[in-house]
Amino acid sequence: SFDWNDGLFDVTWSENNEHVLVTCSGDGSLQLWDTATATGPLQVYKEHTQEVYSVDWSQTRGEQLVVSGSWDQTVKLWDPTVGKSLCTFRGHESVIYSTIWSPHIPGCFASASGDQTLRIWDVKSTGVRIVVPAHQAEILSCDWCKYNENLLVTGAVDCSLRGWDLRNVRQPVFELLGHNYAIRRVKFSPFHASILASCSYDFTVRFWNFSKPDPLLETVEHHTEFTCGLDLSLQSPTQV
Repeated sequence: SFDWNDGLFDVTWSENNEHVLVTCSGDGSLQLWDTATATGPLQVYKEHTQEVYSVDWSQTRGEQLVVSGSWDQTVKLWDPTVGKSLCTFRGHESVIYSTIWSPHIPGCFASASGDQTLRIWDVKSTGVRIVVPAHQAEILSCDWCKYNENLLVTGAVDCSLRGWDLRNVRQPVFELLGHNYAIRRVKFSPFHASILASCSYDFTVRFWNFSKPDPLLETVEHHTEFTCGLDLSLQSPTQV
């Protein structure tokens, strides 16, 4: 285990080294850790001026890049072998809660913000490609479908999940209702194109199949407090 002197809000594994991971913190910094050498962090990147709430390592093999989203309303792009950020993305008008790389398109990532928008960015142009006014509430989470490069899902304080097709963002392609409080995190299944999981401040985890007329598959009520995060196993289709 590793200690840091402030809250850690997110973690992401390296895609090219099984021992390396990056965390992000309430003091505005990112930490690069190596589990093979259990001392302090290999590197600390301190550029954000407020809490860093999201960090993600790119999944496309051609690049080793990390993206971070902060309450300072910026997204920063990092190469872990370089001591400072490669560039900063500005445009969001409120805190950023989620930054997620596209699993399909190199150099493309999405961000979700308290400004009620989902934004799609391209690192080559350093500007925003698409702005989606996805909810009339703060958006706490987003994720990319693993089987459709144009499909994303957002989860918001309005208790709803909405699917977005980037080719036409005027209307959501699906809306999933059932949570009673803000949705904190949403993840698409790595095994099924239309299955996703969400967790919420209503203490529940819910599983959905948005291709079905009755999309709610299951509600898990084991937790006795806010459910803040979840992920789906890449090895087992039934494990979360």
